Amino acid sequence: MAFDDKVVLTCALSGVLANRKQCPGIPYTPEEMGDEAKRAFDGGASVVHIHARNDDGSPTFEPKVFARIKEEIRARCPIILNFSTGTITDDVSQVVQYLEECRPEIAALNMGTMNYSKYSRSKKKFIFDMIFPNPYSKITELLEAMNRAGVKPELECFDTGHTQGSWPLFDMGLLKAPVQYSFIVNVLGGIPAEVESLQLQKQIAGQVAPAGGWDWEVIGISHCHWRMLASALVLGGNIRTGLEDHLYLPSGEMAKNNGELVDAAATLIRHTGREPATVEEARELLQLDKVTAGAAS
Repeated sequence: MAFDDKVVLTCALSGVLANRKQCPGIPYTPEEMGDEAKRAFDGGASVVHIHARNDDGSPTFEPKVFARIKEEIRARCPIILNFSTGTITDDVSQVVQYLEECRPEIAALNMGTMNYSKYSRSKKKFIFDMIFPNPYSKITELLEAMNRAGVKPELECFDTGHTQGSWPLFDMGLLKAPVQYSFIVNVLGGIPAEVESLQLQKQIAGQVAPAGGWDWEVIGISHCHWRMLASALVLGGNIRTGLEDHLYLPSGEMAKNNGELVDAAATLIRHTGREPATVEEARELLQLDKVTAGAAS
């Protein structure tokens, strides 16, 4: 099989919104994160995306919690670490601290301010309705911290303007190849879950990013999840699954853990004639050797 047919499969272990009342398998503690990362690794994932939680399930940005999560995962498997930096506050001092202290190989970087909402058709009301603030001042502060720590940014783009809006960061020299775009679909306030959305996002990224210096994945939220993962695979992209993105298997049964979702995603990859990348292959595909990082320790 050609190297180009390898797929970087990421597993987003928990997110910050879903809880155990919705799905009992969502991990909270560092030990549970470690166990779930191992399940994802065993199923074929090469990257795990991490949001930290307190033991009661509430979100935390405490650097010592991220450090414990890294320790628990590293004790179980060599999977690549991707830390979230998403926060609704302007103060990112704790985020900067855990990036510089923990030095994950990758960190997510939200690329624009947006409405971030969920609407119920049956109840005819919004389940939640918020603004997710990500001005350039916040983006550049986080990007500067990533550059100091040798962490590769994963550019999370919920809409076309987020993708197009990355060009000033290249122009300033803050963002350098290789970069990874993540096209997030089906969040109310962002781009819809359509194949055409992915094609347009790819086109824009190709116009903005340095030639040969970028790659992409899809993040399909909720019911569109498996359909959008299949679409991305056909279009040559990488994919992300996990309990942050969707709680259900293709059969409609609720997943008991992240490992079940990764198993299903790996099967989908193989059904498209491609193969999940190993951790070593993912490092090469993502060109992590070009990012000066001490995160692999």
